[in-house]
Amino acid sequence: MVMKTYIQLTLFGLGMLFFTSCEDKITVDLNDAPPRLVIEASLDWQKGSSGNDQTIALSLSTPFFDTTISNEVVGASVRVTNNDTQQVFNFIDQNNGLYSISNFNPILNNSYSLEVIYNGETYVATETLTSVAEITRVEQSLEGGFDEEVLDVTIFFDDPSDADNFYFIRFVEEGDLFPILETLSDEFINGNEIDVFFEKDGDEGTDEAEFVPGDTVTMTLFGISESYFNYLDLLIEQYDSGGDPFSATPSRIKGNCINPTNPENYAFGYFRLTEFDKVNYTFE
Repeated sequence: MVMKTYIQLTLFGLGMLFFTSCEDKITVDLNDAPPRLVIEASLDWQKGSSGNDQTIALSLSTPFFDTTISNEVVGASVRVTNNDTQQVFNFIDQNNGLYSISNFNPILNNSYSLEVIYNGETYVATETLTSVAEITRVEQSLEGGFDEEVLDVTIFFDDPSDADNFYFIRFVEEGDLFPILETLSDEFINGNEIDVFFEKDGDEGTDEAEFVPGDTVTMTLFGISESYFNYLDLLIEQYDSGGDPFSATPSRIKGNCINPTNPENYAFGYFRLTEFDKVNYTFE
């Protein structure tokens, strides 16, 4: 399928005695890739909860400029198997692209496999449920960040010394549409107390405002596998470089959802299993 996008260029010339204008229409042909299955399978277990309720979302990729196509995937078979106990969890189709279960049994350090069957194709992925350290305290200050006149907030946690650990941290202020995402490895800080701070600079151009007393933020700390850490690193790097004319050209990033019988027809997305801890903080 070829999609045609029309771009109008209007050229203006201004003389001292006259004004002229002309308009040229340019047709740009953009190649449109066939739809590809997108698997959003984030099985996250919050500390202190049962972790029984889990949801996996399936959709199809759509053309960049097309906002009218319904891309929800229904009628698929979705199941997760604990490879250590052989317990099978069948996710129920909600007929809106979501597949849910209310009796999932998360077990730390166990290996799980995902199987999605859709349109005659089978997609699989394997991950280990990774534990996370508990957030021990939260502090606000004017001294922990880059600008000593701007409020910042810091979370603290104790990194275990008996293994290599990888973390995913999500910061979001109440009312914001998009979170701030960070990844962290304990390669050089293994076994120590780790602190991660969050600060916002005011920007009149984007209406970005500094933190003030009364603002509320939610900070979530995930324990993740090394492979998911590497995947996220690439995604965040491309996201953060958006609009930068000197950044590297974005590339297609493959997750861990493969198609064993038709490798070229792999799925977008990632199957992850994580334990997480979360705190809400209101600035004083």
